[in-house]
Amino acid sequence: MKLNWYFDFISPFAYLQLGHFDRLPDKVEVTYKPILFAGLLNHWQNIGPAEIPPKRVFTYKHCYWYAKKHGIEFKMPPAHPFNSLSGLRLAIACHCDPKAVQTIFDVIWKHGMDLHSKQAIDYLESELGIKNVNELISHQSVKDQLKANTEQAASRNVFGVPTFSIKNLENQYENFWGLDTFEMMLDYIASPDSFNDQQMKQIERLPEGVQRKRV
Repeated sequence: MKLNWYFDFISPFAYLQLGHFDRLPDKVEVTYKPILFAGLLNHWQNIGPAEIPPKRVFTYKHCYWYAKKHGIEFKMPPAHPFNSLSGLRLAIACHCDPKAVQTIFDVIWKHGMDLHSKQAIDYLESELGIKNVNELISHQSVKDQLKANTEQAASRNVFGVPTFSIKNLENQYENFWGLDTFEMMLDYIASPDSFNDQQMKQIERLPEGVQRKRV
């Protein structure tokens, strides 16, 4: 079974979810898909959790608590949210190699570095065995691929990060958004038919009873 994993380095939940990849069954194949979370927010005309002040603080506390509980090294970067474009483009320039993706996440969320600092760039170049990060991420093909990834995610109804997206038997996509849906996604991998019962189908067609007006 093939899984697309849509992520942005801006998300601490994506970093935490990556720490559970060792629980994935051997039969699955994961394709790493860096996307620009801000692009999804614009597409769905939504705001991110960090744009609601009390939710922003709660989110950081939740991530810190979760990391301690699950034995995952975690350190907040100097500021958040931050511009994650360079990290996303670097992942693409490194062909989305799992080690490269993990290393970029580690710079931000394990070591707590500013992604744009000389310290972070030196670390990335050393750990990934590359030279001139800024030159690598400036290639137009890299920028185009990030845009294509983000547009693809939106076309598959991805609305947040991290999201696992899996093509079902009807050639549509089952999406599992967020750290807390990891168990749900594992159940789907084990038994896709259980997500195709009457209640599931009814949920997909459930009408809206009321819709809040947006200012």
